[in-house]
Amino acid sequence: MKFIIKTLIDITQTNARRGDGDAYKQQQNFMSALQTIGIRANPSNIKVTQQEQAVTEFGSMYKGKHTVWNMHFEIEYGATSVDLLKVDFDLVPIINDLSETVKLDTAIFFTKDSKATNIIFEEIDK
Repeated sequence: MKFIIKTLIDITQTNARRGDGDAYKQQQNFMSALQTIGIRANPSNIKVTQQEQAVTEFGSMYKGKHTVWNMHFEIEYGATSVDLLKVDFDLVPIINDLSETVKLDTAIFFTKDSKATNIIFEEIDK
C-alpha cells in the first residue's frame, strides 16, 4: 500500500544532529511523523517534498496558498489505514515556527478538528 501525508507542518528530512538549529528541529518533526507511522507498520521508500498550493483540504482557519509538505511512503506489511493514521497522529506534539507559512496556535498535529486540521492522509495505491 502506498500513502501520502500532506501537512502544513515543516517535516523536512535534514538528517541534522543536535546543535544544528532549525535543521535539527525539522528533522525532529520528520522523526515524529515517521515514528507515529511506525506504531502500526514499517514504512519504506520514504520521500518528503514540499510545494506551495491552495490549502482547501485543511482546516477552515487556513486560507489561500501555503507551503505543504508531502510525505510519500509504502507499507509492505502491517496494519494501517487512513483512518488509523488519523487516530495515531491526532494531538502528536511538533516543533513549529520553522519554515511553515501558517501561524499555529498550538504546536501539535490536528487531524479531527474541522477548523485546525493541519495534516491529512491519502492512500494512493491499494
